Amino acid sequence: MLQESPEDIFLNYAYAMELLKEDEIELAQKAFAKVRELNPDYVPAYFQEAQMLSQDDRIEEARSLLESGIKVARKTGDDHALGEMTEYMENL
Repeated sequence: MLQESPEDIFLNYAYAMELLKEDEIELAQKAFAKVRELNPDYVPAYFQEAQMLSQDDRIEEARSLLESGIKVARKTGDDHALGEMTEYMENL
């Protein structure tokens, strides 16, 4: 399906999540980056990638991504994600 609709944000996000589930960290990171490239306001991509990076002991990268995601969540009015990402960052 992704080959037929390479610009579909949800399909790209689902692909990134599947790669994450398979522990394909580098490929998942590229897939999350594509989601953010297609839609810089897609907040879940920031949070999921940041969690993945922190679990891979890439804390500074995770923090940087969370900072970006928090800005996007504020901009888009996604208070739920804003709270989750803020709390996650405080615990890193």
